[in-house]
Amino acid sequence: MKKPAGASTASLVDGVRAADPRAIGRAISALEDHEPGAEQLVRELFPHTGKAFLLGLTGAPGTGKSSLANRLAAHYRAQGKRVGVIAVDPTSPFTGGALLGDRIRMQQHATDDGIYIRSMATRGVLGGLARATGDAALVLDAAGKDVILIETVGVGQDEVDIVRLADVTVLLLVAGLGDDVQSFKAGVMEIADVFVINKADRGDTDRLEQELKVVLGLSRRADQWEPPVVKTVATEGTGVPELAAAVDAYRAHIEGAGLREQKRIERWQDRLLDLIRERALERVLKASVGKDKLAACARQVARGERDPYGVVEELLKAAGVNG
Repeated sequence: MKKPAGASTASLVDGVRAADPRAIGRAISALEDHEPGAEQLVRELFPHTGKAFLLGLTGAPGTGKSSLANRLAAHYRAQGKRVGVIAVDPTSPFTGGALLGDRIRMQQHATDDGIYIRSMATRGVLGGLARATGDAALVLDAAGKDVILIETVGVGQDEVDIVRLADVTVLLLVAGLGDDVQSFKAGVMEIADVFVINKADRGDTDRLEQELKVVLGLSRRADQWEPPVVKTVATEGTGVPELAAAVDAYRAHIEGAGLREQKRIERWQDRLLDLIRERALERVLKASVGKDKLAACARQVARGERDPYGVVEELLKAAGVNG
């Protein structure tokens, strides 16, 4: 069996556990590329996970997620915490890699051994995250990171996958950017645990804050948490300590109410369903559906010669997946 990134699984696991940046990078790359042995790598690292706190940063493009992630990373490092950053960026149409990777934007941390920054390309996956983001978080968790910041690619109303991964979700808004409360409340408004109005030195910030508080006051969450609204100017570091305090308050709330384990159970239920879908699709494609076969079936359906459900049933049976 080919070993991930040219290294033995055992040595890679040891390297990740020792927080070796090269080993962490090789492990994440192996998982991104679905290299042979990558699943075994997760199996061996998994017993060493579950201690990190995952903080998700999401919001529309231009809200300053990268600047805020940069400042939060510095804040947690000043507290002596080990930090991992996963920045999900748009995919380059030429290389397939991450476009405008955040490692370029966080050069001040380049010489800090206590922080690891990884840019990941979406590779066409919707939802604000890359397909391997969850696995990358497991690698950083196993590497001993205390806090893992996960910055999504710019999201819209329905791209809310971050809530299925992070322990706390922070939603960034900016006054006058077009991402007003009305446009968000049907989607990502419902997933945020903490709201941030970034670039608060701009006009209309107070109006946005009042609108946000009105909307939040219209409903009550099942966990009895009232999401706070924090104003920040990330480029200057203004409001970052207050944001960290709000995150800590939410963490204390869910832990005090015994909800953190329940949240993780719900997240893993969603994650397991995703893995089942991926594995089932892989089996179908390997067993019976090549590109030519799939194109032939699509042609038959398009011409009205066969119905889509009948085709799917045939392909599943051919793959040994019986209904």
